[in-house]
Amino acid sequence: MDERDQLAERFEAQRGRLRAVAYRMLGSPDEADDAVQETWLRLSRVDAGEVDNLAGWLRTVVTRICLDMLRSRRSRREDLTEQEVLDQFSKPGPGSPPEDEAVLTDSVSRALLVVLDTLDPVERVAFVLHDMFAVPFNRIAPLVERTPVATKKLASRARHKVQGTPVVPAAEIARHRQVVSAFLAAARAGDLAAILAVLAPDVVRRADAVALPPGVAAEVRGAQAVAKGTAALARRSQFAELALVNGTVGVVVAPRGRLLLALTFTIDDDRITAYDVIADPARLRELDLAVLD
Repeated sequence: MDERDQLAERFEAQRGRLRAVAYRMLGSPDEADDAVQETWLRLSRVDAGEVDNLAGWLRTVVTRICLDMLRSRRSRREDLTEQEVLDQFSKPGPGSPPEDEAVLTDSVSRALLVVLDTLDPVERVAFVLHDMFAVPFNRIAPLVERTPVATKKLASRARHKVQGTPVVPAAEIARHRQVVSAFLAAARAGDLAAILAVLAPDVVRRADAVALPPGVAAEVRGAQAVAKGTAALARRSQFAELALVNGTVGVVVAPRGRLLLALTFTIDDDRITAYDVIADPARLRELDLAVLD
């Protein structure tokens, strides 16, 4: 085995961890693979004999590549239609076996990816490396061009955003979580009776026009009418997860970690009295999103 083959073998031993780091940084399996491939290209151009700690060197390089990608990310993804995103989701990334991509995308919750996408690039890097991979702040600091103390503050600020701040007591969050979980499970199963069981008789469903098929009313009233109108939600529910939305229990629909819809709920006496389907990009950007522990 020649020197290059040995180097390739050592790189392959690190590939899984590099993809995990890049995926959490970028939220896209395809972009994560691109970052890992660029890392290999950079490694192939250096004298590996001068690299004392290959794992650390590779992590540093892939992080810098991801940081550059985050900073230069354009609006292309935001311009995609829902169907284009769903079509992309069904296609494996180039060079990635479908089973590998499934493991990668299942390794992080969609809600977390959505929240990470709201962070500043340097906040995201500091949080991912420290909180997810236990990298010390003194090693992260040079990557984000901050002091270790400032880097610790970046991670802390990011952590606060990820965790969010509930606006109702914990006991109420727990009750609402049960109700919304039951609603989402029933929608996934297409179980009309189970949906009706968590809806108040006079429930109201409001939705942005962009979330609805042509001709469907933006506002629907009454449990029977609302329950029968959940077919569209059932189709999207495989990409749905509970999240903290504006401080209360809600749902995000996020194929490949890209936020398409958010649902907010009004709940009284353990029944849903109203829910809103938010799909307008401007309204989505105004939401305060966090991970629901």
